[in-house]
Amino acid sequence: MDFRHTEDQLAWKDTLHRFMEKEVGREYTREHDQDREFPDELYRKCADNGWLGLLVPEELGGVAADPVMYAIFCEAIAKYSLDTAACLMTSMFTISNVVYHGTQEQKDEHIPAFLKGERRFSISISEPQAGSDAANVSTKAVHDGRDWVLNGNKTWCSGAHLPGAWIVMLARTGPERHAGLSTFLMPNTAEGLDIRKMPTMVRRSLGTTEIFLTDVRVPDSNVIGEIGKGWEYIGEHLDYERLGLAASYVGNARTALDDTIAYTKDRIAFGRPLSSLQVLKHRMAEDETALTAARLLVYNAATKMLRGEKASKEVSMAKVFAAETFFRIATNGMQAYGGYAQLPEYDMERYFREAKHGMVGGGANEIQKTVIARHMGLSDPR
Repeated sequence: MDFRHTEDQLAWKDTLHRFMEKEVGREYTREHDQDREFPDELYRKCADNGWLGLLVPEELGGVAADPVMYAIFCEAIAKYSLDTAACLMTSMFTISNVVYHGTQEQKDEHIPAFLKGERRFSISISEPQAGSDAANVSTKAVHDGRDWVLNGNKTWCSGAHLPGAWIVMLARTGPERHAGLSTFLMPNTAEGLDIRKMPTMVRRSLGTTEIFLTDVRVPDSNVIGEIGKGWEYIGEHLDYERLGLAASYVGNARTALDDTIAYTKDRIAFGRPLSSLQVLKHRMAEDETALTAARLLVYNAATKMLRGEKASKEVSMAKVFAAETFFRIATNGMQAYGGYAQLPEYDMERYFREAKHGMVGGGANEIQKTVIARHMGLSDPR
């Protein structure tokens, strides 16, 4: 298959990389990582450029970018940090639940505010006992004749604490494993919500949270789609979420490898550049090979989606391979940099931290392999 970009795709890629170099850069990325602050300026600029609406149809005010153009965006926006990319991507794929399953009133209220950069969205699926086993959700939503009343405990809800954030929450409305799940839309200021930011080693800018719900009341007007269809709705956006993540791993891995190459060329040891040592240049050659393969897997999945075909297997293949490749590149970079790798101003320690998270976030590597196996005709445990 031919994955060469068209002229329009190349122009889009160039625009994004110029933006990342001139409007974002390494210093800004380091600052919002070290300060654990959301990159508000970046978010506003992307909103002003119309990029938040890449996955929103034109009739709703968006851009309606195809999967390849979206992958190019995610690859570029992660140039310096996966966390930076997540600050944008999380809201972008979460709003799709409203776009495709929301009522007209929900669309009118939330989509224009989102496109202007005034509203953010967080997806809330996981719980202490429902991480990789996501369908094991126990947070309950019970209708009392007037509202839905939610009680439970959610975790790993990235961005749920941010000002103006709304949460798309998966909760149990019936006993069935999948058909008993529904999705609810709620502001993070709802009475009975206790949202606590977690001191994780990554997601420092976007932030991830634990949420405790005590008799949180949600009106019928805030139910997304039909009761009992929550698992189906959440599953629909996973291909786009995982495609974006895989592309972002490739984008950040490219920078990590380029940084390693530049450092080993400049660093002199034993009277010659480190890059001349066979052990290091062979590692970098292997990393370049794996990164090229990871990128091809990403655009293979994106191209299949562009044709309107189901690509869950290809997306999972791209995500698991890209995550493992990025972690290996970052690990080799840490080794090549030696002691300097521990310093934030060299960036490699951030790549390393975030690469490790990539092997878990958005569906652990083991879950991706289970998805792949399912499409191979191999049965699940249940």
